[in-house]
Amino acid sequence: MTTHPLIDVPGLNRLLGSVSVLDVRYRMGGPPGPAAFAAGHVPGAVYVDLETDLSAPPGPGGRHPLPTPADFEAAARRLGVRSERPVVVYDDWAGHAAGRAWWLLRYHGHRDVRILDGGWAAWRAEHGPVETGPGTVPGAGDFTARPGHLPVVDAENVLDVPVLVDARAAERYRGEVEPIDPVAGHIPGAVNVPTAKNLTAEGRFRPAAELRELYAAVGATPSEADEVRVAAYCGSGVTAVHDIVAMEIAGITAALYPGSWSGWIADPSRPVTSECP
Repeated sequence: MTTHPLIDVPGLNRLLGSVSVLDVRYRMGGPPGPAAFAAGHVPGAVYVDLETDLSAPPGPGGRHPLPTPADFEAAARRLGVRSERPVVVYDDWAGHAAGRAWWLLRYHGHRDVRILDGGWAAWRAEHGPVETGPGTVPGAGDFTARPGHLPVVDAENVLDVPVLVDARAAERYRGEVEPIDPVAGHIPGAVNVPTAKNLTAEGRFRPAAELRELYAAVGATPSEADEVRVAAYCGSGVTAVHDIVAMEIAGITAALYPGSWSGWIADPSRPVTSECP
């Protein structure tokens, strides 16, 4: 059995010292993560660089391709991740970046990974203890990457998925604006659930019943079958995990399309649209 994807502040506070804590502070175009980490972080946390630890270099596979299993294993071990030690990940972006670490660890076989619900903001708001400085890795990790524990789809079969969820903001999905990628629009047939809809006004994930209702409205429902019925994508394969986490809370298994929009449009022969279902 794998764990629930979330943990709250009191839960993490009780476990400090017995879990690996990974700080995945990252925002596209935002301030550098290491400086924010040094200014204050959860005690015992280790800083994770999304660009170098959790992604391969940009290329035909998109802006944030998945790292190879060997590269991810090396990064996880360098960060002190151990196969039998629980891991908690957090960020200062409502789980959008931390979700990438959660997904990669789960995909590669770690069974006890949780995201701090509300992230750094929740930790500070609930007066969690704060440590400053560069942090220290608590010994070498022994994590062995065994890929394939979560479903993925690629450019060759993403159009065959019955429900394809686009996690980007609605105006990007509709093709009205495109601030990052060279082509606007979305993958034909995709429906839109912006990640902001997964959260309460306080920046926490909404309750399971509300998330089930949200995703049922676009045709994403729980299934007992092993087949991939739902998949999610975003701009580069990072924030789509936010929707995957929300669906897991709702009891829906969803695959990730890692290349996402930036990978899809790398081949100009692939269809794009701005028409909304």
